[in-house]
Formats: sequence, C-alpha cells, structure tokens
Amino acid sequence: MPPIYAKITGVGKYLPDYILTNKELETMVDTNDEWITSRTGISERRILKGEGRGTSYMASRAAKAALEDADVDPDEIDAIIVATVTPDYLFPATACLVQKQIGADKAYAFDLSAACSGFLFALTTGGTMIESGRAKKVLVIGADKMSSILDYSDRTTCILFGDAGAAVLLEATDEKVGIIDYIHYTDGDEDRMLYQPAGGSVMPATEQTVEQKLHFLRQEGRSVFKRATEGMADVSLEIMEKNNLAPDDVSWLVPHQANLRIIDATARRMGLDKEKVMINISKYGNTTSATIPLCLADWNDELSEGDNLVLSAFGGGLTWGSIFLKWGK
Repeated sequence: MPPIYAKITGVGKYLPDYILTNKELETMVDTNDEWITSRTGISERRILKGEGRGTSYMASRAAKAALEDADVDPDEIDAIIVATVTPDYLFPATACLVQKQIGADKAYAFDLSAACSGFLFALTTGGTMIESGRAKKVLVIGADKMSSILDYSDRTTCILFGDAGAAVLLEATDEKVGIIDYIHYTDGDEDRMLYQPAGGSVMPATEQTVEQKLHFLRQEGRSVFKRATEGMADVSLEIMEKNNLAPDDVSWLVPHQANLRIIDATARRMGLDKEKVMINISKYGNTTSATIPLCLADWNDELSEGDNLVLSAFGGGLTWGSIFLKWGK
C-alpha cells in the first residue's frame, strides 16, 4: 500500500479593514516611520475593530475562503486546528467556535499554542493525522488578534504586530506532494524573553496586574532577534541538507514575517536570491501564527505544481522549525 501524503488543496485569508500606518503610530508613541521601516521593514499593519470581534472572527472567515478555494463543503472536514496565542477565551478553544461558525458539524476541533511557530506545528500535526489514515481533510488555521495584548504606549512592541487570519486545507493523496519533511525545536524560555506575564495560572488577573499592564506582551528585543536570526537560518539550511536540496531546487522560501533583517539573513544562509522569498511584512507586520499561511494566500496564483517550498519560523517558547513542502494544489 503506497504511503499517504498530506497536500494543501485550498488557501484563504482574512484581513481587517483598519490600517494602522507608521505615520499614525508617530502620534501615539515616540517613534517615526523611518526608524520603524529601517529596523523592521514594516510600513503598516491591520487592526481588528468592532465590539465582540475576536480571533475566531478572522479564523472562520479565512477558513471559509480556504474551503471555497478547494471547492470543499464544511461537512467534509474531519478536524480543525487553530494555531493562536490570542484565543477568544481561555476555554472553550477558538477552534470550537470556528467549527460552529463555518458549519463543519462532523469535525472535531482544538487549539495549538506555539506563538509564531504555531502554524508550522499545527500544519505538521494535521499532516500526521492524514498520513496515519485517520483523517482525510483537515483545516489548519493561523490567526491572532495581537492588538488585544499590545501596550500602545510601548514603542518596542506595538510597532511590530498586526491582526490577521489565514488558513489551508490539507487533504490525503498518494502522490508524493504536500508535506515531505519537517524539523521542529523547542528550548524552554525560562528567562521569559517573550511572554505575557499575567492571565495564566501563575499570575491570575487582579486589579494590580491590570494596573501594572501585565496582560500585555513583553519582549527582550535584542535577545529574541539574535535567537530568531540564528534559529530560522539554521533550521532552514538543515532541512535543505537533510533532503539534499540545493538552492536551485528551492522554488520559494516562506518565512515567518517578524523582521525583514531576519528574513534576509535566512535567505542568505540558504543561498537564495530575494526573488525566491515571500515577503509581505511591509503591509501586515508580524501577525504571529498567521504570517506563513498569509504568504501562501498572497502567492497562491504564482505557485505551480511541483514547486519546492521551505517554510520557516521562530517564536516564543522558544520554538522554531521548518517544513519541506512540495506544492500539489
């Protein structure tokens, strides 16, 4: 019996209407457009507005777009995985809300939390479910409402992040396309280089935690930048070497969109020209778990069957990884 592979058959995205530009940020914190652009590559980012709208709002719309792209009905879906660090609630899982909102009545659903590496970890989880033969169609969604955990008086973090949702549909195939290989790593962040201090079981919400702004993201920028640059570059080269891929064999690098300098360093380490790198950070900023599927959605029409893609990310945890994926859509 031939092996089963998990290939992407549909992609979709949702972007909020509101655009927060660098110029507007200049009126909010002590920063300027030139400083932000030169250090991050970001010019603007999307912000989800509207009372009662959370991550599930974006995730469900991205999921519907992916199903439409694949021409698949919601009741054909076996499982839904939502990668996010900004769930609508601590529980129920945001994936459960998405399951109801898109009408996938036969699917079971759960969230996966691995920060900016979340989509990669979720994609390989969904792929493993298909490769085992226990699922045939799995929706994998990356979505985050980062604006909900940002302190807009902290110029070191509020300039970096935006809101978005993007999704892919994985389906079973006996062709050797889809997820071919992956490498993932974790190095427990005991130094708390990137985390949200309050709101969990260690520090539940109190009047004091709210007053001290402990429910917002905090980051040791220089430490994270160094680790992310090394981690993404190393693991991307590692998966190339493991699968005997020369630079000419790689059609596209699909990197997490955290910082343009990190993306450039990864491409250089892999020996790739910039024309082979998907970059949309200037328009969206860092949308955490949504960045990689957002790239796939933006480049959907430019991808060809048989293209070799290397997906790469680094995130809080500390977590990082890469996926070798052969496009089969």
